[in-house]
Amino acid sequence: MLGQPAAVELSSAVRTSDVHDSRRKRRDSGDVHRGRMRTTDDTMTTTATATLDRPAPTLTEEMLERFRDRAGALDRTNTYFDADLAELREAGYLAAAVPEHFGGWGLDLAQLAASQRRLARYAPATALAMTMHSYWIGIAVECERVGDTSLRWIFDAAVAGEVIAAGHAEAGNDIPVLLSTCTARRVPGGYELTGRKQFGSNGPAWRWLGAHAIDADAPGGPHVVHAFVERTSPGVTVVETWDTLGMRPTQSHDTVLEAVFVPDEKIGRVVPAGDASDVFIVAMAMWPLSLMAAVYLGIADRALELATAGARRKQSMAIPRGGYAYNPFVQHQIAEMYLELDAASATLERFVDDWVAGADHGDAWVPKVYSVKWRAVEAAKRVVDVALDVVGGAAMFAGHELERLYRDVRCGGFHPGNDALTHELVGKAVLGVLGEQPRW
Repeated sequence: MLGQPAAVELSSAVRTSDVHDSRRKRRDSGDVHRGRMRTTDDTMTTTATATLDRPAPTLTEEMLERFRDRAGALDRTNTYFDADLAELREAGYLAAAVPEHFGGWGLDLAQLAASQRRLARYAPATALAMTMHSYWIGIAVECERVGDTSLRWIFDAAVAGEVIAAGHAEAGNDIPVLLSTCTARRVPGGYELTGRKQFGSNGPAWRWLGAHAIDADAPGGPHVVHAFVERTSPGVTVVETWDTLGMRPTQSHDTVLEAVFVPDEKIGRVVPAGDASDVFIVAMAMWPLSLMAAVYLGIADRALELATAGARRKQSMAIPRGGYAYNPFVQHQIAEMYLELDAASATLERFVDDWVAGADHGDAWVPKVYSVKWRAVEAAKRVVDVALDVVGGAAMFAGHELERLYRDVRCGGFHPGNDALTHELVGKAVLGVLGEQPRW
């Protein structure tokens, strides 16, 4: 479509920009409190929940237990989590990342990652779908930090309980966001978008679809248009395609766009194809990859919990002392799960803490953000695999929670960046050839 491979600058896959200049200035002036950035302007009073006066808002244990009780049936029937969503909306969780000044919970990336990880221990698909909603709020937060108020409407939408979905995945495009198989055409007052999007979590419930498309005829060369499509717009069709191995309650249906008009006020960004230097695009890597990592570590947390409980409960006529908990190999397996999970947890926690504190990693943010997501998913898959060995044959029966977690955790590898793209970006970044073209 572009005709120019060099239009793709992989070196800017997660390039730092004004967002970290802003964070760094606040950090260097002492305006950081216990790892959470404090802001001084009137529009970003997000520090109230970071003070020592009270803990950050959280979901109740009783609510989460209800989610877990529903999760199995939703998986079996391939049904969206409507009841979970109703409770999350009532609790204000759809606005968890919205600054308090704008009516939300005011959670930063580190706090939201911890919350999403906890939610995933009870209802992985619910947590994953909330990630695909919440990262859009994170993008608006990062824009707000650098004085860009154009996405404040997202805060209002989230506080009102409106769901935002992600429309980035496309067949034939392994560099999502920076390129697109969908087209954007400039028209008076906005753009018309045409194409097909895949893996749109919250398929039955979203009101807004954050989608990108390419304007090949833009002055100065091809540009990528990042737009927010309203569900009721003429030309929008949600196609119910979701019948998958795992994460079934996300109901991540396809969306077909046929000359869908998006007004200028709902255009988030228009940037040169392949350029990711804008804060909008930077945040589009930092927030979703971190939150996806947290979800899959939450699955691993639950797998370790189930395996440990199973080993304590499971008896053996050959081990009269107390069953499988005293089997040396089972002890080794439990230790292996813990060690894998502990290392991946440290990687994620350090990353989000550094992001919130405004650490200066420069170009190293590129390999770090992909490493975090890849490490979390691979660790989670390994933990769940070992958990099945510990629990034994009971775990392979339909209806056993571990059987469902085994399927859910497999989905982690399909999110950007997948195994191939992660190794490409990390390898090129470390070798210092990330920006060179042609790509290969």
